[in-house]
Amino acid sequence: MVKDRIVDGFENAPHRSLYNALGLTEEELNRPLIGIVSSYNEIVPGHMNLDKITEAVKIGVAMAGGTPIVFPAIAVCDGIAMGHEGMKYSLVTRDLIADSTEAMVKAHGFDGLVMIPNCDKNVPGLLMAAARLNLPTIFVSGGPMLAGHVDGHKTSLSSMFEAVGAYSAGKMSAEKLREYEMKACPSCGSCSGMYTANSMNCLTEVMGMGLRGNGTIPAAYSARIDLAKRAGMQVMELVRKNIRARDIMTKEAIYNALTADMALGCSTNSMLHLPAIANECDVEFNLPLVNEISERTPNLCHLAPAGPTYMEDLNEAGGVYAVLKELSKKNLITTDVMTCTGKTMAENIANVENLNNTVIRDIDNPYSKTGGIAVLFGNVAENGCVVKRSAVAPEMLVHRGPARVFNSEEECIKVIYAGGIKAGDVVVIRYEGPAGGPGMREMLSPTSAIAGAGLDKEVALITDGRFSGATRGAAIGHVSPEAANGGTIAYIHEGDMISINIPEHKIHLEVSDEELSERRKTDKLKTNDNLSGYLKRYARMVSSADKGAIINIK
Repeated sequence: MVKDRIVDGFENAPHRSLYNALGLTEEELNRPLIGIVSSYNEIVPGHMNLDKITEAVKIGVAMAGGTPIVFPAIAVCDGIAMGHEGMKYSLVTRDLIADSTEAMVKAHGFDGLVMIPNCDKNVPGLLMAAARLNLPTIFVSGGPMLAGHVDGHKTSLSSMFEAVGAYSAGKMSAEKLREYEMKACPSCGSCSGMYTANSMNCLTEVMGMGLRGNGTIPAAYSARIDLAKRAGMQVMELVRKNIRARDIMTKEAIYNALTADMALGCSTNSMLHLPAIANECDVEFNLPLVNEISERTPNLCHLAPAGPTYMEDLNEAGGVYAVLKELSKKNLITTDVMTCTGKTMAENIANVENLNNTVIRDIDNPYSKTGGIAVLFGNVAENGCVVKRSAVAPEMLVHRGPARVFNSEEECIKVIYAGGIKAGDVVVIRYEGPAGGPGMREMLSPTSAIAGAGLDKEVALITDGRFSGATRGAAIGHVSPEAANGGTIAYIHEGDMISINIPEHKIHLEVSDEELSERRKTDKLKTNDNLSGYLKRYARMVSSADKGAIINIK
C-alpha cells in the first residue's frame, strides 16, 4: 500500500509519532488510509450539507475496513459571485482545487480517495486531481437543490435572475420579486436545473467515477446519506482490486461523457471542463469533435432552463443511467468501460428503465436529432465558440443583426437595464476571457436581464467570457481567440453586422478582410495593468477557452 512508505519500518518512527498525535491507533495504521476530500463550507448552499456527507463516507470506509482521514478543498458559489468582481475568482479555483488536492495527497501517502464536491469548479477540479494522482478513487457529491415553487410553477436560480430582469423592465412588481427571492432556492444543494454543477455531477456518473444517483439524488433526501456510505464502502473495493482513476477515466469514458452531455442538454461550461479533464488523462479532445458527436447524438432532456423539468424530475425518471440506457439502444456510447462499481457500464445499466418519457425522451422521439451544444466557427471565432443549442428558441437559430459592443459586463448591464438594447441587436461583451477578464466571468446577469425584458427570442449575445448553465437564449460564449489575445472580437465596431447560423455552425462578422486588417493596425487592445496576486499569475499562464482554459499546457 502507498501509506506503507511512510508508516512501516524503524526509519518511519517519527512519522508514526505524528500519527499518534492525531490519536490514530496501531490498528488504524494497519488499514488502508483513505483520504476524504471534503468541500464543506458555510457560504455555498450546495456545500452546507457536505459535513453530513463526509461523516457518512467515514462510516462507510470504516465499515469496509479502511481508515478515513478528512482534509478540505475550497469552493466558490457562482451565484453569489455573479455580476461583480467575485466572478473573476470562480473558474480560477478549478486549478487551485486540483493543485492543492495533489499536494495534500502526495505529501501524506493515501491509499485511496473519496472526493466530496458539489458545485461548479469543485467537481472538475477534483476530477483533474483524481486523474493526476491515479489512485483508487470514487466521487460522492452533495446533490441538487429541490426546485422552488411560485404561482404553482417550479422555479430555480435562473428564475430569480430573470425576475430581476422583468422587474427592471417594469414587468414585475417589487412584491412579486420579493416572493421569488424567498422561494426560488428552497433547500441546500446545487441549484436545481441542469446548470454547471449538476451537469458535471451527472457526467461524473457517466465517466464511471460516481455511483448511480450521484448526479441526481436531491441533497435533502436521506438516500443521499445512504449513497455516501456506499461510496465509502466501495472505495475499499477499488483499493482491494487496485482499480485506479485512469483505469476508469479512459478515452471511451470521456467521449461517453461528451455524448451524454449532448443528450442531457448540459451547461456550456462542460466545454471548458471536459477538455481540461481530458488533458489530465492524456486524451485528445478538441472542439470539432464536439460537433461530430453532437451531430449524431439526439437531445433527450429539456431540464431547466431549457424546459420545465428539474433535477428531482430526472432522478424520479431513472436518472443518468436511464439516459445512458436510451443512448445504448442506438450504440451511441461505449458500454464495456470499467466503472467505480467494479463492473462495466453495460452491467450497470442492464436492468435500468426509463420511467418517464416526458422527462427523458425515448431515443426514437428526441427533442432534436442533434445534441444540446454546438460549436460555431467563423471570422469572429476562428478557433470556435460555444452555444447551448437546446436552450435557443427556434426563431433564433439563424440571426443577423447589428453589433452593440461593450468592453465589460458592467458596461453592458447598465445599458440593458436602461432599455438600450432593442430587438434584433447582437450584444458583444469582450475582454472577459480567461486571460482578459481574467477568469472568464459568467454572463448570467446580462442574459437574464435580456430574457426578463422579453428579448431572449430577438437578441443574441456573443462573448469571450462564458455563461452559467442557467442561461437560455442565443448566448454564444468561449469566443476564441479572445479579445485580450487579439482575436477578431476585439475589432468589432458598434453597428457592424453579424450573422449567426447555429445549425450550420457558422458565425460571421460582415466586414472585409481588408477592413479587419486595417483595424488590427489602428485599434488598441485593452490591457489589464492593475492585476496583482493570483489573478496576475493566472492571466499570464492560462490557455484559451478552446483548450479548456488550462494551466501549463502539455
